[in-house]
Amino acid sequence: MSEKFYITTPIYYPSDKLHIGHTYCTVATDVMARYKRLRGCDVMFLTGTDEHGQKIEDKAKEAGVSPKEFVDNIVEGPRGVKDLWKLMNISNDRFIRTTDDYHVSAIQKIFRKMYENGDIYKGVYKGKYCKPCESFWTESQLVDGKCPDCGREVQDAEEEAYFFRLSKYAGRIQDLLENTDFLEPRSRVHEMVNNFIKPGLEDLCVSRTSFTWGIPVDFDPGHVVYVWVDALSNYITALGFDNDRYDDFEKYWPADVHFVGKEIVRFHSIIWPAMLMSLGLPLPKKVFGHGWLLLDGGKMSKSKGNVVDPYILAEMFGVDALRFFLLRTFPFGSDGNFSNELLIQTINTDLANDLGNLLSRTTAMTEKYFGGRLPDGCRSCAAPESFDAELTGVVSALPERYASAMESYAMHKALDEVFKVIQRANKYIDENAPWALAKDMEANGARLAHVLYNLLETARICGVLLSPFMPESCGKLFDQIGAGDSLRTWDSAVFGSMPEGLKVSKGENLFPRIDMEKGLAELEAAEAAAKKAALPDVEFEPQLTENVDFDTFCKSDFRVVKVKDCQPVKKSNKLLRFTLDDGTGTDRQILSGIAMWYKPEELIGKTLVAIVNLPARKMMGLESNGMLLSAIHTEKGEEKLNLIMLSDSIPAGAKLC
Repeated sequence: MSEKFYITTPIYYPSDKLHIGHTYCTVATDVMARYKRLRGCDVMFLTGTDEHGQKIEDKAKEAGVSPKEFVDNIVEGPRGVKDLWKLMNISNDRFIRTTDDYHVSAIQKIFRKMYENGDIYKGVYKGKYCKPCESFWTESQLVDGKCPDCGREVQDAEEEAYFFRLSKYAGRIQDLLENTDFLEPRSRVHEMVNNFIKPGLEDLCVSRTSFTWGIPVDFDPGHVVYVWVDALSNYITALGFDNDRYDDFEKYWPADVHFVGKEIVRFHSIIWPAMLMSLGLPLPKKVFGHGWLLLDGGKMSKSKGNVVDPYILAEMFGVDALRFFLLRTFPFGSDGNFSNELLIQTINTDLANDLGNLLSRTTAMTEKYFGGRLPDGCRSCAAPESFDAELTGVVSALPERYASAMESYAMHKALDEVFKVIQRANKYIDENAPWALAKDMEANGARLAHVLYNLLETARICGVLLSPFMPESCGKLFDQIGAGDSLRTWDSAVFGSMPEGLKVSKGENLFPRIDMEKGLAELEAAEAAAKKAALPDVEFEPQLTENVDFDTFCKSDFRVVKVKDCQPVKKSNKLLRFTLDDGTGTDRQILSGIAMWYKPEELIGKTLVAIVNLPARKMMGLESNGMLLSAIHTEKGEEKLNLIMLSDSIPAGAKLC
C-alpha cells in the first residue's frame, strides 16, 4: 500500500470528566492509524476538542472562570485531554481545538457560504432543546418526553435563529444511506432512515441567541453558530479548508473514515453530508458508528456516577494491556459490558497465559540450551514433523486473515486470528517437548534449534501484527528476540524472514499474571482515593435563603460558658457531657455530639459559646440544657467540626450581642 488515509475520531466535548468510554473510540482510531502506517499508507489521524456551547458556558460560570479558562484547563491542564492521549500512546498527527483562531474564521466563512447559496435562512426556533447533547428535538422525537440520546430532561426553547435547509437534502441523504456503504454497521442505517428521514426531515436550527460562548455569525453578531455546525466542520478546517493554517485539504479530503459513537451517528450521517452537499464538497467515504461501553447495563456517564477512570486502569494494569482489552473483548460495532473482572481475566488469559507464556518459554529455552543464539541451519530441518508444517502454515496465512478483518474495522476479529496462532504455537511447544529433546543434544540439537526458531519466528510475526494495539510491549518483544527495525515491518511478516544467529535474551515478564481478588481490592482502593482527591478542598453548607426577623433572632440567648468538666456518655459513640459555668452560680449540663472530633480532657478549661434558653431535652437518659455553638464544613469528603472558642479573658455569663 502507498495510498493516503485520513481517519478521524470525534473531537471531545470538554465539559465532563474523561472516562474509559472516551478512551475506547480514540484508542480504536489510533490502532487503525497505526495499522495503516504499518501497511505503508500516508496517514493523517485527527483528533481534538469541541469547545463551544451553552453547556460549557454554564459550567464555566459555575466554576467562576471564563469559558476559555475552563476549556484550557480541561484540554491543556494536568490529567486533561492531551495528557490522557499522551498516556494512552495516541499517535494523532494533528490536534484541533474549535477555539483555534484559524478554525473560528473558517467557520464564519462556511456559514456565510451556505447562507449565500440559499441553504441558511432566518426564522424563529420554538421546540425542545437538550443542553447536555446540544441537540434540538421535535415533540415526536422525544422518548417519554426526554432526549432520545441521553435520556435527560429537555427544555422549551424559543428564540430568533437561522435555519439550515436540511429537508432539501432528505432524498439524497436517504439514497446515500440505503444504496451505499457510507454508514456502517448496517443496523445504523435503519435507525437513521426510519427514525429521522422517513418521519420527515425538518430544517435544522443552526444559530443561537440565548448565550454567547460560540463562534459569532459575522454578518449578524447577535447570533452564534450552532455547536454541531462548528464541530463537524473541524474535519475540513483542520486540513486547511477556508484558512491558511494548513494546506492538506486537496491531499487528504475526502476522509476515509470517521469513527464515531453511535449517539452522534445522526449528526455525522445526516447533517454532515448535507452540509458538504451544500458546500459542493466530496463526502467522506465512510462513517463507522461504534457501540458504547456499558457499566451495570447503562452507558458510562459522569451524571450517572458510573465513570471508570482510564488513568487508574492504565496505571494499575499498563497502557498496552488496557488498549488491548478494549479492542479484544468488544466487537467494535456493538455495545460491550465493561467490568474490572473482565479486564483482569482478559489480561490473564490472553496476555499472561498465551502471549506471555509463548515468549517467556521460548526465550528462556533459547538462552538455556543455546546461550541465547541459535546455531546456523536452524531455519531448516532434515526430518520435519507434520506439526512443523501445520504451525508454519497457520502463521503464513495469518497476515492475510488479519488484514481482511482490519480493513473491515473488525479489530476484535483480527486479534482473534492472532491469538489462534499463539495458542497453536503453545501447543507446538508441548508437541515437541523441547526439554526432552535437550536431554540428548548430540542427537536432537538440530531438531531443538529448528523448533525454537519456528517459535521465535511465530512470536515475531505475531508481534508485528499486534504492534498497532500494543506498541510499547511489542517493542520489548522484538528486543527480547533480537529483531531489529527491518524485522518489525509488514513486509517482513513472512515466515522464514528472520535470519539465523540473532541474539535472544529473556527479559522482563511483559504481562505478569494478576491475582483477581488482590487486583480488584487494589483497584477499589485506588478509585476511592481518586474520588476523594477530586473532591473540593473545602465545602460549606449552603446559606439559608429564608429571612429571620430581628425580634425572633433576639429571643436566642447566646452566653459565654467555661468548661468545668467533660466526660464521655456511656453507651454512646457521639455524645460528650459538659459541666459548664454559665455565670449564674449553678452548673449547667449540656450534651453535645462531638466525640468524634474532640477528646473530653482537651476541652476542660476552654471558653465556649452556648445558647442557654433552649427547652431541656433528654439524650441517653441525661438532660441537656442548651446547645454549644460550632462551625462545620466538609474537607476532601470528610466532615469537620470546630467548637467556637473565645478568649479566656471573657467572663462566664457574658452575653453575645
